[in-house]
Amino acid sequence: MPVPGYDPDDIDDALEARLGDEQLEDRLNDSELERYRSGDETLVELLDEGTIERLLDRRDAAD
Repeated sequence: MPVPGYDPDDIDDALEARLGDEQLEDRLNDSELERYRSGDETLVELLDEGTIERLLDRRDAAD
């Protein structure tokens, strides 16, 4: 889900760095994971807004 005012590529990179492969596999179903890995969809498109906010808030708090 796009977040107004932010570059989706930057957000996607931050989410990917925060999650890592194991958590990606836990959060996405097989179909979503396949679409993500093939480049058809980004994490911004696949994760819901609340999940994105929680992940980015956690990352900011750790910095």
